[in-house]
Amino acid sequence: MADNGLKPDDSQPHSGPNTAEKNAPTIATLDDLAKLANYSLLEALNCDPDATSDGVDHNPRQVFSGHYVPVKPTPIENPEYVAHSKDFFQELGFADSLAQSETFLRLFSGNMSQVPGPMRDRGWACGYALSIYGTEYTQQCPFKTGNGYGDGRAVSILEAVIKERRWEMQLKGGGRTPYSRGADGRAVLRSSVREFLAQEHMHALGVPTSRSLSLYVSKSEKVKRPWYSEGSHSLDPDRLVLEPVAISTRVAPSFIRVGQLELFGRRARKNEHPQAMEELRKLVLHLMNREYSQVIDTSLNFEEKILLLAGEFRGRLTSLVANWIRVGYCQGNFNSDNCAAGGFTLDYGPYGFCQAFHPYFQPWTGGGRHFSFFNQPMAAERNFHMFCSALRPLLQKHSDAVVQLDKIQEGFAEVMQTELEKMWAAKLGLNTFNTELFSELVRLMMQTPIDYTLFFRELSNLPDTIEPLKKSFYTEAMPKSDSQQFDARWADWITQWKSLITERTLQLSRNEISSQMKCVNPKYTLREWQVAPAYQQAGDGDYTLLREIQDIMTQPYAEQSKEVDDKYYRLQPAAFFEVGGLSHYSCSS
Repeated sequence: MADNGLKPDDSQPHSGPNTAEKNAPTIATLDDLAKLANYSLLEALNCDPDATSDGVDHNPRQVFSGHYVPVKPTPIENPEYVAHSKDFFQELGFADSLAQSETFLRLFSGNMSQVPGPMRDRGWACGYALSIYGTEYTQQCPFKTGNGYGDGRAVSILEAVIKERRWEMQLKGGGRTPYSRGADGRAVLRSSVREFLAQEHMHALGVPTSRSLSLYVSKSEKVKRPWYSEGSHSLDPDRLVLEPVAISTRVAPSFIRVGQLELFGRRARKNEHPQAMEELRKLVLHLMNREYSQVIDTSLNFEEKILLLAGEFRGRLTSLVANWIRVGYCQGNFNSDNCAAGGFTLDYGPYGFCQAFHPYFQPWTGGGRHFSFFNQPMAAERNFHMFCSALRPLLQKHSDAVVQLDKIQEGFAEVMQTELEKMWAAKLGLNTFNTELFSELVRLMMQTPIDYTLFFRELSNLPDTIEPLKKSFYTEAMPKSDSQQFDARWADWITQWKSLITERTLQLSRNEISSQMKCVNPKYTLREWQVAPAYQQAGDGDYTLLREIQDIMTQPYAEQSKEVDDKYYRLQPAAFFEVGGLSHYSCSS
């Protein structure tokens, strides 16, 4: 991406290996990977004192203390290779052949019975609290206490230091844990394909995110999930579908969530057990070491570190949400337990990319307006408030530090607005944000309506008239009687925008401005009506389309072939609007 101030934080996963990485030896076998194992979480944090010694701990129960529960994942039956991230394998120094090797397939489909040393033969799951838009909840927990929330089907199996960077590898759909709350602990191929594609697409878009490593499906094991009949316009799923189970491996520097800090902050605040305050302190220090070691000076006192942590997380979170809106992404369900404390995108369940623009676009039927597209900054602010609340017990003896933390918390909205204005200026090819221009644009985009991705990409060509932009117009949804009025308003907007672009041409050429805009306005984003056939075909054992989409969506800014454009750079067909599973969907997965 161009230097537009919207790039991921340097401490986040990113592409572009340095010289040392290029020269690093290839990891060709599981034995090679095992030598890099380094379990900082298990060594620095507390194990649940009620945990079993063998990791066979698959029944729902309350977990009252400790940071993690040792759990052996439940292998899927008869696993088959579906896909792996070639780009991420290359970044890690993994040989492509590793993904289909017997030992790698066995481990990353959930079987830890034959792992080579010093790799451990069991994984771990973590607990966290739930808050929705800044309100704590416990009622969804079967015990009504909140002690049953946590990784219900996500099992981390490895921490490793690879090319001087720490990565945690986690199986999504790895079977039941004590946090499963009565569910089966499985993920189906449909949702696994969506998450596998989305993570690498978001990384290619320049948005901080967890990464996709591999995807395997069972050739014999299936589970029932509620989903939509073909062509259904129902808001919620209208039938039960038997679907193949799958395990995808997601990778991140850590999987510490704001909800985890909340859980331990709440326990410390209420003094729920004698070690509660110390467990909170340990978790916060571990978060600093895992996610913020490059920016938090170890010589600072603990209170200073907390304040620096809060400020750094605020910067990452506001930048992240601005990037989401930049590329048209809506998280759908931005609870605190879906908010990574490292400041990157986590948990691709009810996500979606905006097509026909609306500020309240919401792909998840259960998400409500509060988690909709343009409301994501407010949802992020609520999560940041919960983050600060979780830290506050550690500062209770330092009133000056509490005051400073409050100021950091109160400053979120201003920092968020600055990030958004910087983002919108970059999308429009301008040096500075213009309120009047932007406000009229939003009104026009709602009333026309337009395809979000296509519009900004076409605008990046610096058109002189409205005509090229009409490629992005959903004309069938426009009131026919108002078409001339809309054309006139668009022409006025173009004239105003062009005058501001002309001012920039005193410093940059039109080609340079256009190139900068194309670095922030992607040409391709994931469209559910294109992804659905890929996971449907994958269910029949045909992974061709899935891999085609993977290749295209990991080059979202590139000019690709006419054949690709004809297929992927186009409006959503009218027949797919308001169709369950394509324009909206439940969180069932």
